[in-house]
Amino acid sequence: MAAIIVTGVALGDGDEEKDASASSTGIGEKPSTTPSADEPTAAEMITAQNDREFAALLKADPCSEANANFATKHQGQTIAFDGSVRHMAPYGSDQTRYDFLLGPGDKGPQTTDGPNFKYENVNTGDLHLAGQQAPATVAVGDKFRFVAEVIEFNTVQCVFRLAPVSTKAR
Repeated sequence: MAAIIVTGVALGDGDEEKDASASSTGIGEKPSTTPSADEPTAAEMITAQNDREFAALLKADPCSEANANFATKHQGQTIAFDGSVRHMAPYGSDQTRYDFLLGPGDKGPQTTDGPNFKYENVNTGDLHLAGQQAPATVAVGDKFRFVAEVIEFNTVQCVFRLAPVSTKAR
């Protein structure tokens, strides 16, 4: 399968593992407004407010070695940050599964500072959309409070691979 390249980041490269337990909520379906029961407490989450290393990372070069060091040190842990959808592409030929490229801050596709975060092979149900303003659809430029598990940092693509825990509209 051909990779989709967006601002130097490969999306849909086919190396992703499929999650058999994924939800079947499509882009046009109404998301749940209740947070996941598996969501960590605020004390367990790494945020810019409680971790200086993560705060610096959110403003650093997307290909900095600090990204790989952080991902190795915090693999399996949960991070939370305010960010926006930089890009989204269908996962392969699937009409309800996507690769999402996320960035810190509010600039959507114009994000230049901080790491590239990626959700691979997910649908909108997997995002666990929450809050009173939870959207029925997700689009490039949308702003959220992302809570996600750190999977790894791909040093070739300069991308943090994350697993969504919850996504709150802001």
